[in-house]
Amino acid sequence: MNKDICHCIVLRKASRRVSSYYDEALAPLGVNIAQFSLLRHISRMAPVSLTDLGARVELDRSTVGRNAKVLERMGLVDIRSGKDQREATLTVSEAGQAILREGAPLWDSVQDAIEARLGPDGADRLRELLAAL
Repeated sequence: MNKDICHCIVLRKASRRVSSYYDEALAPLGVNIAQFSLLRHISRMAPVSLTDLGARVELDRSTVGRNAKVLERMGLVDIRSGKDQREATLTVSEAGQAILREGAPLWDSVQDAIEARLGPDGADRLRELLAAL
């Protein structure tokens, strides 16, 4: 093993590069991959509390709340009080649903390009390796 190579830095560089592929593809819609991904999770779980969404995306509640507020200002999500007034629930607005519909083929094209670059076996192996972390 090469002690001069930092696994964290290598992964961060790769993550930034991959994120840029998605961000570039989604740019015409005015969202980035983090926003698009959060929209997808909200859509699948709606109505969803900030706490439950945070658990699903493995982010703390306050980070999810800040990101949800951005999506709300963009008109892509609706934030309402939940059963417990201390807990907000999220749903995707009609504008957000349109972004998801328009973004799906753009997201798919990046997925396909990455898989073509790595090959199907390489993409599967990458997922396995990353899941092991």
